[in-house]
Parts: sequence; C-alpha cells; structure tokens
Amino acid sequence: MNKQEITDRFISYITIDTESDPASDTTPSTSKQWDLARKLHAELLEMGMSDVSIDENAYVMATLPSNVSHETPTIGFISHFDSTPDFTGKNIKPQIIEDYDGGDIPLKGSDLILSPDYFEDLKQYKGQTIITTDGTTLLAADDKAGITEIMTAMKHLLENPEVKHGTIKVGFTPDEEIGRGAHKFDVAKFGADWAYTMDGSQIGELEFENFNAAGAVVTIHGKIVHPGYAKGKMINSMYIAQEFIDSLPRMETPEHTEDYQGFFHLHNMKGAVEKTELHYIIRDHDAEHFAARKLVMEQLVADMNAQYEREVATIVITDQYFNMREKVEPVMHIVDLAEQAMKDLGIMPLIKPIRGGTDGSQLSYMGLPCPNIFAGGHNFHGPYEYVPVESMMKATQVIVRIAELVALEN
Repeated sequence: MNKQEITDRFISYITIDTESDPASDTTPSTSKQWDLARKLHAELLEMGMSDVSIDENAYVMATLPSNVSHETPTIGFISHFDSTPDFTGKNIKPQIIEDYDGGDIPLKGSDLILSPDYFEDLKQYKGQTIITTDGTTLLAADDKAGITEIMTAMKHLLENPEVKHGTIKVGFTPDEEIGRGAHKFDVAKFGADWAYTMDGSQIGELEFENFNAAGAVVTIHGKIVHPGYAKGKMINSMYIAQEFIDSLPRMETPEHTEDYQGFFHLHNMKGAVEKTELHYIIRDHDAEHFAARKLVMEQLVADMNAQYEREVATIVITDQYFNMREKVEPVMHIVDLAEQAMKDLGIMPLIKPIRGGTDGSQLSYMGLPCPNIFAGGHNFHGPYEYVPVESMMKATQVIVRIAELVALEN
C-alpha cells in the first residue's frame, strides 16, 4: 500500500455523489447510492474476495478466507457509503496539498480559509499530504475514508499471503447518516464474531461507547385570524414555540458541551402563525440522564398545555439508538486488540466516547459487538472537511495488524 494508491482510491469514491435523504422511505434512501455500491461490489470481485454479494437494499458484503490452519475468530470491518444530507456532496472537487506547511489553506472554490488558528488539529499534520474540499461541498471522508482503508487492506492481504490472518468479513452500508445504516444489515449472513466500524475521526481514535439518542418533534398549534381583527382571537404558534425553546437549559446544547455531557439540539424548525414544528435531537451517554431528558421535554409540553388551558403543544419522541458500551464491555478483549494494534504501529490510542453514533452502536444491539476505529478525517459534514493521507494509511495498517493479532491469538 502507498500514498498514491490510497489517494487515488479515495478520490474515486468521493467523486460519486451518495447523499442520503431522511424524507425517503426506501433503502437506500437515494438511488445514487447504488452507483458506489455497485462499484464496490465490482472491485471486491476483481480483487479476488470470496462470497461477494450485493442485496436488494444495496448492502455489500464479502469474505477474505483464512490463510492459517488453526481456528480463529471471524472478524469484520464495516463502513458506510452514503454522505450526509447536512451539506452538499455533489460535484466534489478535492484539493491535494503536498507537504503541508502548517499555515492557512485557501479553499479555492470559495472565499473560505481552512486555518490552524481556528482548526487547531491541523497543526499536527505539518509535512503531510492533506486532502481538502474546495469550499463548495463537503469531502465525504465520512465515511469514504473508511471504505478506502478497508478496501486497501483487503487488497494488501490478498497480495501478501505471508501476512497471516483468520477469516475476515467486510460490509458496506447505505443510509448511516440518517440513522438507518444497520436497519437491514443481515448480521447472520455477515457471520462475524465481532466487527469494527472504520468511522472515527482523527488518528488514534478508538471508541466503544456512544450517545443514547432520540429524536423529538414538538408541534405548537395556534390560531390564524386577520391581523387587523386579531385581538383576543389570534394565537401565534411561533411565540409559544419561542417560550418552549427558552424553557430548555441554554447551556445544554452541542456548542456548550463536550466529553460525556449530553444535550438538547434544536436542528430544524418550521413555523407560521397557525402551526410551528420544532425538531430536536436528544443525546446523553448515561441511560438515566437520557430518560430524564426525554421526561423534561414531555413535562414542558404538559406544563405549557396547562398554562394555556388547552392543548397548544404535542410531542412525539422516537428512540434512535443506544450506548454500545453495555454490549461491548463483556467482550472488552476486542477493544484491547485494536488498542494493541495501534500501539504496535506507534499510534497513540485515543479512547473516548463518541459524541454521536455509528452503525456499530445499532449492530452491537443486534448481536454484533462493534467498536469504532479512526478513519482519519476532520470537520465532517461541511466545507472545512479534510483528511491527511497518512492517517488513512495508518488506519489501513491498523486493519491489517488487527487481522494478524487475531491469527496469533490462537
């Protein structure tokens, strides 16, 4: 494996638009995701993987058979091929900065600047090769960096049979960015004892706990009357919605929290006099705190209805995923393996909670324990996204080293 191979493969993936759509009820949620799914399927066949399949929902799976005579656990590596609908991923024009000098990087398609003065993590990549956006799109390193690493690692193992490994499964999923990546994942067909999602951020990240997550839609009902004759009759739902927003703890929002701190996040709102909808996500690592946050929102709605002496507000809360820690802790050796692989490669493991979720959180509850490993990118879901090529190379090496360690264990 080399820098040019990884760079070329990564760019071949990110230039395929795979944005998912939360409003769609199909799987995949957008037909364009099939373009990359089919490409991956063809590449897996071409490189010589076994049991290569693509199902009716675009889930791609393949097997690398063991090349040792003794029994080993079957492990898996998983990434998603959709990109977020939060920011456009259409017509990505990547910039490749060789031997990064540590300074500002102008994003040439816009007037934006990727600066280490604001994005301090950039400083650790001085002298490396960095791939950025041109400022008009995201980069889709989330999670096409992960796909690049898995594909490159499998090719390396196929071409270097002296590297010993047990049976390895790979899987690529649609719609992770809209919370559905694991919904139709066939765990039994995949057939792994455990797996790793290659879906983390900076080099060294290793994560086995994530947020408990729920979505909440608060609907405020008003009354529309001609404004010239509205006194005592009009009820403006947008003002009531403002009261609801202001009633939640202002400092318990994403921009004011870190590490294990949970939050309420108003990510979308749509309003008129007669009706306003507030779309929230609720996040907390602690199960009891998570339950309490949902109760707070329900109680606020009840209090508001009592205050107005009518049902001015309703709320629907939908659980999305749960903290994988409960399912991973009984098999912590799978985290220890990944940590050892990083140390063997001179990478400092950064073991920390995910402030979000991955396919792995849902898969862990479906019977496939699935910690998360760094894919190397930064500033996901926006125009400042970038990935150092050296980080993708290291992630690829981690996959190979985990495979070696599993074969050595038995």
